[in-house]
Amino acid sequence: MRRSGSSARQRQAMPLALNDGLTQHSFHMGEAEPKRTYLVVIDDSPEARTALRFAARRAIKTDGRVEVLAIVEPQDFVQWGGVQAAIEEEQTLRIEGIVSGAVGEIMDDSGLKPSIVVRSGEPTKVVREYVGERTEVTALVLGAAPTGSPGPLVVHFTGADAGKLPCPVMIIPGSLSDERLEQLS
Repeated sequence: MRRSGSSARQRQAMPLALNDGLTQHSFHMGEAEPKRTYLVVIDDSPEARTALRFAARRAIKTDGRVEVLAIVEPQDFVQWGGVQAAIEEEQTLRIEGIVSGAVGEIMDDSGLKPSIVVRSGEPTKVVREYVGERTEVTALVLGAAPTGSPGPLVVHFTGADAGKLPCPVMIIPGSLSDERLEQLS
């Protein structure tokens, strides 16, 4: 006996259960599926800019979007609150300048307009919390330094927290040329 089309549609609209409470929803024709979002943590390193270029190219090819997360790290305690506030304000302005420069390059190269978020706190904690609250983030894109340590976020998210994030982590080697980035994205 064949089931009616309406019950088949009802089953399709139900979430498909995945492990650990995550769900995947199917969409009806005509509904806009959420865009893939590539989250890039940016700082003043060349490898962070490489990761941003990769994410932008990937977003363009997959009809996705890019979010840029800049983190203002907490300062050591200074006895005088006004001095500490001035130091934190200076760091915030420096980070915003770095992000503006990096995002400006991407906009010029690709026309993509990434969302920019600036948060304060300990970087690994800020990234973990941000990714945890943003279900549309489909990948955390990090740049690895071409020599020496790959960087504290890469070390952390490929070590202690490797299997705990709700999205994949993409590690982009900081030594990749633009031609190779284009091929890989």
